Amino acid sequence: MKKLLVSAAIALCLVGCNKKSDADAATTTAQAGKSITETPLPEVRKLVETKSATVLDANDNDTRKEYGIVPGAKLLTSSDGYALSELPSDKDSKLVFYCGGMKCRASDHAAKRAQEAGYKQVSVMREGIRGWKEAGAPTEPLPQS
Repeated sequence: MKKLLVSAAIALCLVGCNKKSDADAATTTAQAGKSITETPLPEVRKLVETKSATVLDANDNDTRKEYGIVPGAKLLTSSDGYALSELPSDKDSKLVFYCGGMKCRASDHAAKRAQEAGYKQVSVMREGIRGWKEAGAPTEPLPQS
């Protein structure tokens, strides 16, 4: 029984990005000796309104179809294997990554890749698209390809 519970807990952690329930998470996530800064949702909303940052969506298309995307967000092809050409050429650009929600770490993987490529202003919006919608912020539908 104990093994079954542990297996179930691991399975829930592995699919955390696709679950609708978001639990508390740490305010910063350590990645390869560097911490990834978190930008609070209200601040990201201002950055979107003023177009003063590049917002990057690290979700899969199923999540994008279900929840939409942050207006103007750049859709990454993968959270950790995207081409660096998907990022702005200016490594001083402010980048804000997001994914599904509090438990999801796809945005952390994407942000880590940008940091490792030399981008200096990298952060994540921990609340993700679920938190964005819950806050009443506008979304756009996934563009048709």
